[in-house]
Amino acid sequence: MLNIMDAKIAVIGLGYVGLPLAVEFGKSHSTLGFDINGTRIAQLKSGHDTTLEIGNSDLEKAKHLQFTDTLTDLRDSNVYIVTVPTPIDAYKRPDLTALLSASDTVGQVISKGDVVIFESTVYPGATEDDCIPVIEVTSGLTFNVDFFAGYSPERINPGDKAHRLPDIKKVTSGSTLKTAAFVDGLYQCIITAGTYLAPSIKVAEAAKVIENTQRDVNIALINELALIFNKLDIDTMDVLEAAQTKWNFLPFRPGLVGGHCIGVDPYYLTHKAQEVGYTPEVVLAGRRINDGMGTYVVTRVVREMINREIPVKGARVLVLGATFKENCPDTRNSRVVDIINECCDFGMQVDVHDPWVNAVPETSCAIDTITTPENGQYDAIILAVGHDVFKKLGFDSIQDYGKPAHVFMDVKAIFPKMDGILRI
Repeated sequence: MLNIMDAKIAVIGLGYVGLPLAVEFGKSHSTLGFDINGTRIAQLKSGHDTTLEIGNSDLEKAKHLQFTDTLTDLRDSNVYIVTVPTPIDAYKRPDLTALLSASDTVGQVISKGDVVIFESTVYPGATEDDCIPVIEVTSGLTFNVDFFAGYSPERINPGDKAHRLPDIKKVTSGSTLKTAAFVDGLYQCIITAGTYLAPSIKVAEAAKVIENTQRDVNIALINELALIFNKLDIDTMDVLEAAQTKWNFLPFRPGLVGGHCIGVDPYYLTHKAQEVGYTPEVVLAGRRINDGMGTYVVTRVVREMINREIPVKGARVLVLGATFKENCPDTRNSRVVDIINECCDFGMQVDVHDPWVNAVPETSCAIDTITTPENGQYDAIILAVGHDVFKKLGFDSIQDYGKPAHVFMDVKAIFPKMDGILRI
């Protein structure tokens, strides 16, 4: 087994997960950041991270870190860490395309005695059942004889400047006892919060996938309560603020549930469950509720427009926010898209404004341009993402974008309750 001090690390995939990892290892170990996106590599070599997760000064501190998009450069490494995206497809099935491609890449450069560690979120069993066989076939090496594997699930929270990689406890695992000890020790070099060594790779995979499934189900409960309270003509936030005076009430809030984790990971778990003959009920019910919140938001807006005798077809709507969460440029699996698509289905004209991004995520109505709104132009305003910039702009300034008669929906309840504001 390798000695930790002799580790030459290659991080494959330099997105929100891979780059922070490469930077931390690059402060102490020989580290190579690899990505197939040549533009991304060029940006990083120039000292700039477009995801805004890593500042220029942090990149400079990683003295032992280099970047490449050339496959042969990986051959000098002996520890390969895979941090590529694992999304879902149009049918909400796990899409392992990038992960299996990265496994093939590892297979082309791995040597005897090397270790490969996966961080991408998967269903239990994917590392050993799906990824390792690809490496074996491509390399001609035998698993747990010629090379070894570990799994350490990522816990990156995009846009969160308080909980950084070294400050978040890391789950680790390995394919043999010696490998597990090596993987755990390697991460201890950079994780000041400490590590937790899981008893197997499958346990580590399962732990990751239920972390976000638990949050998804909890948010789904609050979203369903919001649907009920709306029919009872009760303000949901009023109810939650009253309930949270009890010490053990969990502070979840209603809203859109997207992103690369919470809106995706449960489908990895349900896929594997159905594969082994069990149909999940609670998890899938939660997903249905959360996936329907965009439709619910627009339906509320349309009903209020009708109540105020504002014509719906042809109405101009301003959607504020396009990212999946506040204060970051990440648009992966943004459910704001559902709001945009639903508005288009009602025949509305939609403008999207978000200072964090340069383009709108793909929609069914081909709206991709970020707009600079003008005052007095809109029949409805939907504040979909609670960016701090919108809070600082203030309620009155946002209201000024609307026509004298317009509907305003504050999805994230960033402003205090007042007459004329719709809230989930």
